[in-house]
Amino acid sequence: MSEIDFSSARNFKIGNSMAWRKLPVSLSELCLDTTLRCGQSFRWKKSENNIWSCAIHGRILSLRQDTTHLHYHAIFPDTIGAPPTPPSSIPSSIDAPVCVEDDTEAFVRHYLNLSPHLTGLYEQWSAADSNFKQKAPKFAGVRILKQDSWEALVGFICSSNNNIIRISQMMDKLCLHYGPLIGYFNGLPYHDMPTPAVLTDPDVETHLRQLGFGYRAKYLHITAKMITQKDHAHWLDGLRNPESPVLGHKISSAGDMLPGGREGYRKAHEQLLTLQGVGPKVADCVCLMGLGWGEAVPVDTHVWQIAQRDYKFGKGKHRSLTKATYDAIGDHFRTLWGKEAGWAHSVLFTADLRAFSERLSIKVDVQEKVVKMEEAGVESESPSKNLTLTETRVAVKRELVDEKPLMKIEEIKVKRTSKRRKRS
Repeated sequence: MSEIDFSSARNFKIGNSMAWRKLPVSLSELCLDTTLRCGQSFRWKKSENNIWSCAIHGRILSLRQDTTHLHYHAIFPDTIGAPPTPPSSIPSSIDAPVCVEDDTEAFVRHYLNLSPHLTGLYEQWSAADSNFKQKAPKFAGVRILKQDSWEALVGFICSSNNNIIRISQMMDKLCLHYGPLIGYFNGLPYHDMPTPAVLTDPDVETHLRQLGFGYRAKYLHITAKMITQKDHAHWLDGLRNPESPVLGHKISSAGDMLPGGREGYRKAHEQLLTLQGVGPKVADCVCLMGLGWGEAVPVDTHVWQIAQRDYKFGKGKHRSLTKATYDAIGDHFRTLWGKEAGWAHSVLFTADLRAFSERLSIKVDVQEKVVKMEEAGVESESPSKNLTLTETRVAVKRELVDEKPLMKIEEIKVKRTSKRRKRS
């Protein structure tokens, strides 16, 4: 009997679980702790032992990382297991043969987008942009994931006027109540994403409102119906960058890069705008993180602030964030960074998030200057007094460690003290 080759991209699993395996990946090429919590994907859960887990691609995938390797582990559905809690509207079990092919390594490489040489891209972007060069060293290893297009669309519809924590909670509730149960890990149930068809039920909008989705409930329900009516669930993937196809499909050319992005990107963006709850920013998020269009540059409040602070927007005709200004910011970054402008922009977006403020040092410099002066001729109990003015300058610098200041706020306080002269 020949031995099983565990080094290939397609291996085998026995039962419903596989042993931990690893890939040689440095932290400069991938940083899980940054990539999985910087607002791209909202369903990954981190355990106390630094393991990230998610029900995805029909399995529970777990990831952890050390300085030299990425470690991965998968649990597959099994007919034996506890029922979903609460009960799911989708069958929770899939029969698992005793020994079948396992494409987990291929999926991990695909999903984490490990093919591009990220260090080389950082060097390219740094050479073109001094601001990127300053920020990038503390935010190495940020990769744009190759997410499922439907999951990306749902996640970013939920992102409207929202924050990462609440979006993650919404995605968790959506999967818990409507997605198929894949299995259990560390005692917790893991549900995969529901299909668009599942969210077309007439009661879905009301139920999602009860779960705290607010006005987004209507958007998700209507968009699910629109995509289902557009025929096959392949409509979204038909908008993908052919240079970034779904797993198992061949790569083909996406055409020439233009100032406003390639033709396929502009078409995808236009089509996404026809969906309920999708504006320019959400469309660009889906294009970049769900459809593989690297030139898509989503401009939200964070990016607008970055554009004003570091790239001289916010003046003249670009004083406010109009559609013309939105397009101008994207065009500027595409000219600066090329067809992966959205990737480079995401590094700066991450650097601006409060969640990563621990990578910034706060330095407070206090300088006091004591000035003695004679004040005379004042009608009081003491006609002549010695006055001591203590001038305190407090300089607060929020800066990258070992880097130039990002922001400096200077506050001047004057403390007045008096020293009375004794009467003779």
